[in-house]
Amino acid sequence: MTSLHLRPVQFVDTPIGHPDGSVARLAGGMQWFAAYEVIEGRTRRTIPVADVATLGARGAHLHATITAPRAPLQLGDRTLRFDQPVVAGILNVTPDSFSDGGKHVDDPAAAAAAGIDMAAAGATMIDIGGESTRPGAAAVWEGDEIARLVPVVERLARAGAIVSVDTRKAAVMEATLAAGAHIVNDVAALLWDDRALGVVARSGCPVVMMHSPDPKKGGHGDGGYANVLTDVFDWLEARIAAVVAGGVDRSRIIVDPGIGFGKTLAENLALLNGLSIFHGLGCPIMLGASRKRLIGALSNEAPVGQRLAGSLALAVKGAEAGVQILRVHDVAETVQAIRIWRGMRDQSLVGG
Repeated sequence: MTSLHLRPVQFVDTPIGHPDGSVARLAGGMQWFAAYEVIEGRTRRTIPVADVATLGARGAHLHATITAPRAPLQLGDRTLRFDQPVVAGILNVTPDSFSDGGKHVDDPAAAAAAGIDMAAAGATMIDIGGESTRPGAAAVWEGDEIARLVPVVERLARAGAIVSVDTRKAAVMEATLAAGAHIVNDVAALLWDDRALGVVARSGCPVVMMHSPDPKKGGHGDGGYANVLTDVFDWLEARIAAVVAGGVDRSRIIVDPGIGFGKTLAENLALLNGLSIFHGLGCPIMLGASRKRLIGALSNEAPVGQRLAGSLALAVKGAEAGVQILRVHDVAETVQAIRIWRGMRDQSLVGG
């Protein structure tokens, strides 16, 4: 039996002036939409939101999930809300990450200061990593990764920042959570390390689960997708079910479609154009497209340091699709772009 998927389309500036039931609010956020693209196998059609009842139980479930507000996360004395897009600043303490590798290695105080500067510039959370996940990157022993991360996490936590730790390793998760980190961000969706799911379940921490075609081998293999949009959705849907069965509260799961991990340029663009489908998973969405290779591929092979404009374009694209967390290198610039976007949305929502 062909699975049914719904992608919110035909976004509207404001619900004002539209008949009751003809538009719906997207995930309790700032976006409203008037129709669904209905995807069933290779067939696609568009129906008004008001006709969703014709799609049976699966359609009713997806509609309810897409329109339900995302519950805020209480993280100690901090609250992470999902009613508007927020920025996560990327802080790497690695020698070899594709963008800022080597910038903050072996100097925890300077690395923490950089994270605090990101928070001052408007980052709601700081996402810190101690191992590069770029294609071909060397694996890092967990002891080295812990030594890189813990002193920085401790400083950031003491400063009051919301800290997520980008790691695949259970021992690193345990050490950084003990040091004050709030969230685990795992590019392997808790599949690389057999103990990772248990660590997250026992701690009760929120977890970001990213799609990749082969998490056990680093995530950069050939996806072999029939339809990248629905294949990634189905993979994340199954992974959420498995992690919930393993003891993680569904309300503490965040999903990431994994831009750049085991996807071609065309597949990455299909995911970016179809981002709103992932609201059907019922979890907040993180988008990590900042400075990635697809920007260079579309702009005369611009090097990593010259991809700011492309990164901002993708961040605004994410906001337009209702993405809740934008994971970026260029915090101040992205925050400004989203503030302008938000100002226009505020005005349009009151019918101005």
